[in-house]
Amino acid sequence: QVELVESGGGSVQAGGSLRLSCTDSRATYNPRNCMGWFRQIPGKEREVIAIIHTKESSTYYSDSVKGRFSISQDNAKNTVYLQLNSLNPEDTGVYYCAAGFLLPTAPLDVCLYPANLILRGQGTQVTVSS
Repeated sequence: QVELVESGGGSVQAGGSLRLSCTDSRATYNPRNCMGWFRQIPGKEREVIAIIHTKESSTYYSDSVKGRFSISQDNAKNTVYLQLNSLNPEDTGVYYCAAGFLLPTAPLDVCLYPANLILRGQGTQVTVSS
C-alpha cells in the first residue's frame, strides 16, 4: 500500500512553475512530525531540498532552491505541497516526498536522514526544457 501519494510532476519550459502535492494516506498511524522533498537528478547525489515541521511549521530549504521553491502544508488534508517557481533545466529529475520523525533537539534539516526517515513516496518526474 502506497502511504505517501504524490502528484503534480510534469514538463515545463524554463522559467515555468509546478506544484507538487504529497498526501499521507495513513496519517493516523504514521508517527512522523516532519515531511519534505528530496530529488534525484541524473549524475548527481540525492539532494534534500525542502522540509517542513508538521507541528511547528518551521521550514528548511537547500541553497539550490531557496527563493524559488516553497513548501507548505494543509494539516486537515495531511498534505504537503512544494511550489516550484523559476524552474530551470538543472531542476530536471525525480522528486520524492518523504516523512520523518525528529527528536525535539534535532535540527530540521536532518528530518530525511536515513536514521530519521519513516516513509518515502514513489517519486514524480519533473522535466524542465530550455
